[in-house]
Amino acid sequence: MSCSSPCPSPERLPRRQALRVLAHRVGLAGLASLGVAAQAQANDAAAGRPREAPATREPLVHQGVTLWPRGEGQLRFWGLEVYTARLWTADGFDPTQHARHPLALELQYARAFSAMQIAQRSLQEMKRQTSIDPAMEADWTAKLAAVLPDVKPGDRLLGWHRPTQGALFQSGPRVLGRIDDPVFSALFFGIWLSAATSEPALRTALLSPA
Repeated sequence: MSCSSPCPSPERLPRRQALRVLAHRVGLAGLASLGVAAQAQANDAAAGRPREAPATREPLVHQGVTLWPRGEGQLRFWGLEVYTARLWTADGFDPTQHARHPLALELQYARAFSAMQIAQRSLQEMKRQTSIDPAMEADWTAKLAAVLPDVKPGDRLLGWHRPTQGALFQSGPRVLGRIDDPVFSALFFGIWLSAATSEPALRTALLSPA
């Protein structure tokens, strides 16, 4: 979609047309501030396969650590729902030092996005926290896009932050893969939990104790 003259304000348009105008303005990838993906691995048996996050918000257990439901919130863009995010944390969790603690984050999507859109947006958000070497950015983007599934409304993706190991991701009971890089994992989950996040209201909702 293109506009030879300034595009009308989205709030004055029907819902579907508004979404098209917004996509034209910022690029569809701009609607997503999450990428959930990892470098594929043969299996994760040695580390222990985590249980799938249930929709009932029950506790999760991984590598002997129990994670408890903490907060939940929605990301909206011009009133349009993008996804619902849910956070699990362990006892003693310090929000100001999120990268030091094991945690799990789930996204349930309300809209469809391609793997590349999510991967590219993820790196943009990660760079809000610190500078990332261009070569590293390209490497992480490629790894995310290679294993990230395209998502459609209703899909749920779960990511596990393991402070000394890196990140592990799954879709339902299926493990998508992992990135064994604690720096990547800290920045990735910082998309939502860092003070530098682009969505401070969602961060507050996630960090509010259940």
